[in-house]
Amino acid sequence: MSPAPQSGTRLVNSLTALSDPTHQEWLEQVLHLALTHRQQGGRPFAALLVRDNRLVASAVNRMLENGDPTRHAELEVLREGCQQGPLAGTIVYASGHPCPMCLSALVMNGISAVYYAFDNQDAAPFGFDSTASYQRLGLALKPPPLPLIKLPSPIPAATLYGDPSRE
Repeated sequence: MSPAPQSGTRLVNSLTALSDPTHQEWLEQVLHLALTHRQQGGRPFAALLVRDNRLVASAVNRMLENGDPTRHAELEVLREGCQQGPLAGTIVYASGHPCPMCLSALVMNGISAVYYAFDNQDAAPFGFDSTASYQRLGLALKPPPLPLIKLPSPIPAATLYGDPSRE
């Protein structure tokens, strides 16, 4: 197995230096982080935690590296972010729509909104769809428990989720 990928903080520091990054710019950075992590052998997911348009924490999915199914990017970014103080009022940028486990943690910690690139329909052809989990748990997303905002992705879902051996 390749060495563990870095948390990605260095990848987004240049964006943090900007005076007022847009939601789209944050999303592009989280996608870059997720794609880099995937290219290094990890799962294709990343998350950023932002307060007042400043980066608080960044993380990638660590399920493969740690053999722990709870090491989703959103939970990892909450773990890292809470070391900086309370999470209420922060924004999460994620490569994909949060699964029920992650969404619950985001709600419980007072995250004000989630901006993401790919929804379950985008991820389904690649086996990264959590729709069945929402259905089995009887969880409806209408109305959403917090703002869940899909932004346009600069890359297709296949670039992030597709078979890396075909590149």
